[in-house]
Parts: sequence; C-alpha cells; structure tokens
Amino acid sequence: MKRTLTSLLLWAAAPWALADGLQSLDLFLQKTRTGQADFTQVVTAPGKDGQAPRSKTSSGTFEFQRPGRFRFVYLKPFAQTIVADGQRLWLYDADLNQVTQRAQAQALGSTPAALLAAAPDLQALRAEFTLQASVAPQDGEGLDWVLARPKSKDGQLQTVRIGFAGTQLAALEILDSFGQRSMIRFSQVQTNPTLPAATFEFKPPAGADVLRQ
Repeated sequence: MKRTLTSLLLWAAAPWALADGLQSLDLFLQKTRTGQADFTQVVTAPGKDGQAPRSKTSSGTFEFQRPGRFRFVYLKPFAQTIVADGQRLWLYDADLNQVTQRAQAQALGSTPAALLAAAPDLQALRAEFTLQASVAPQDGEGLDWVLARPKSKDGQLQTVRIGFAGTQLAALEILDSFGQRSMIRFSQVQTNPTLPAATFEFKPPAGADVLRQ
C-alpha cells in the first residue's frame, strides 16, 4: 500500500455543465503558474476472495510551479517526500532513509503530475491524454470535472478525473490498472503564491542510500 501511494503520483449533468470542466482546466493551465495546498488522500484497493475493499488514508502538503516543478510532502501516517525540480524526480522515504532519483521526463509522462504541473497548455495535454468533461462522483460538492485517459497503454494508469471549483484545483480521482482508486482532496488552496526557488530543490539527507534509475 505504501508504494501504491507513491506510484499513483509518479495518476448525469446538463451539457453546459459538462463543458465547464474542460473550460476550467483550460483556464487553470493558462492562469495558474504556482500553487500550494494541504491534501488528504484515500486509496481504496479492491477486496480479494470475497473480502471487503481496503482503504488507506494519508495527508500532507502540495506545492507546484508550472511547468515542471512540484513537491508532495506526505506527513501522515508516514513521512515521504516527492520533488520534481525540472530535470530530476526525487523520492525520499524517511522510514528507509532511502532516496530514489529518476530522469523527470521519463518518470512523469502520462501521470497525474503531468496533468497538474508538467503540461504548459491544453494542447500539450491532449498529446498525452484523451480529455473530456465528466459527470461528478457522488460527492455532492458541485465541482466541475474532467476525465483524462492516457493515450499510452504501457502505464499502470487507467483514468484520472480532475475536479475544479471554478478555476481552482479541488480534487483528483485516480484509477489504476489494478482497480485501486485514489481520491485526493485539496484544502487551504492558494493560487499563484510566490514560492522560494528552494521549494523545488532537493538534497539527499546525510547517510541516505541514493538509488539512480
């Protein structure tokens, strides 16, 4: 489950209402250059052999600078940091005191991070995803949703749905090829704050094992 949380990062309405989701995404990409928020993530794995589905909840903070830089810091129930600095993607597991480094261009691709932080505009997103306005899940929040399906069939991601409150990012729903569903909800969202350059820098802690892939 712990690795699943990480891998999901490296994931009936009227016709005029359906159009709003794509419009919100387009405006988000045009007008939002930086952002920060708190998040809560619930990952639900399908039950096996007649067992009930299993859920795992985590929380932390999220910051991004488009295009190409973001920082996820998981605070509970375990400490983990994921940083994209524009060239490399860093994953730090505090429990293992282990850092994994990958080339960012290869690591992101058709991932939820590409939707939020990597793509410069809607046209670039359409090269990686099939996009369409989507009906809302049963959340009663009145958000506008976009459904994104990766064009590449090689990854482990089935679909991503992005929820907006106006042009403000509010939620992500990620479904992977194993049937695991992750719902990330953002709160205390700040749009276009000034973020220090050091936000997206990462230096492996002293004594940590560094794996380069």
